[in-house]
Amino acid sequence: MGTNRSGYDVGKKAPGRCSPYIKDFGHLCQDGRSGFEAYVVSHNLLVSHAEAVDAFRKCEKCKGGKIGIAHSPAWFEPEDVEGGQRTVDRVLDFIMGWHLDPTTYGDYPQSMKDAVGARLPKFTKAQKAKLKGSADFVGINYYSSFYAKASEKPDYRQPSWATDSLVEFEPKTVDGSVKIGSQPSTAKMAVYAAGLRKLVKYIKDRYGNPEIIITENGYGEDLGEKDTDHSVALNDHNRKYYHQRHLLALHQAICEDKVNVTSYFVWSLMDNFEWQDGYTARFGLYYIDFQNNLTRMEKESAKWFSEFLKPGLKQKSSKSTFSEEL
Repeated sequence: MGTNRSGYDVGKKAPGRCSPYIKDFGHLCQDGRSGFEAYVVSHNLLVSHAEAVDAFRKCEKCKGGKIGIAHSPAWFEPEDVEGGQRTVDRVLDFIMGWHLDPTTYGDYPQSMKDAVGARLPKFTKAQKAKLKGSADFVGINYYSSFYAKASEKPDYRQPSWATDSLVEFEPKTVDGSVKIGSQPSTAKMAVYAAGLRKLVKYIKDRYGNPEIIITENGYGEDLGEKDTDHSVALNDHNRKYYHQRHLLALHQAICEDKVNVTSYFVWSLMDNFEWQDGYTARFGLYYIDFQNNLTRMEKESAKWFSEFLKPGLKQKSSKSTFSEEL
């Protein structure tokens, strides 16, 4: 969803489509129609998904496999106490329910239908039937959280996804006194592990306790002039702390909130090309020297993960040996 909105409504990511009135990127977009294209693209993706799932489940060679969608939401805390939860529910409808409601219940959230109106495509009865229950798990790409601030009534002559949702994303409160989480100077986003726990609990309560896989979770940083300084780039303690905090939050979600989280994937094993940020944003556990034959170097976060995973690997190994002996 995030890529769809950024590519076809805001113009921030490829293919860079938006209307001229969009703030920051409108003058850069060569073409596009904000408030329309993102919904059409998403609709076609969902219909295609339903057909793919139908084919997958009829495939004899695919028996025992699972299929789902990786969603890319943030978590949101209400900026204002009054009406705060309604604001959070609304923005989560637009940022996650947009795809999760159709694949769970067969149709878009009512809040989207009410706000977008005729610009939101409609599913046929047959499409709704295929979409309902068309995911064996809910994939979640989680990085950060924001405050949700209810925005004023939009100008309907200049529609966009952002104005339809009636919510503004803020990393801190209006007066700047409270930030959503800590954010080191080189970090791409604020660190708010509690948001991951709250997000998966929200999914459990709203969508019938589905299996959840954390398909992406990671810490990005832009080191600027220090990017090629290995003494700085390899000592990524902030990334190590980020993963420690988020794994602890998941432990609490699983053990205390009884959320059905089954897997966790780090983004990413290695530094790579990160959308519009190119090679300047580093998310990897391993440093890639782009100037010297793509040499890989182990960061502190990778060393910590290696030690952290060893007990589980030893246990798995012993179980395998036991099975072979039997």
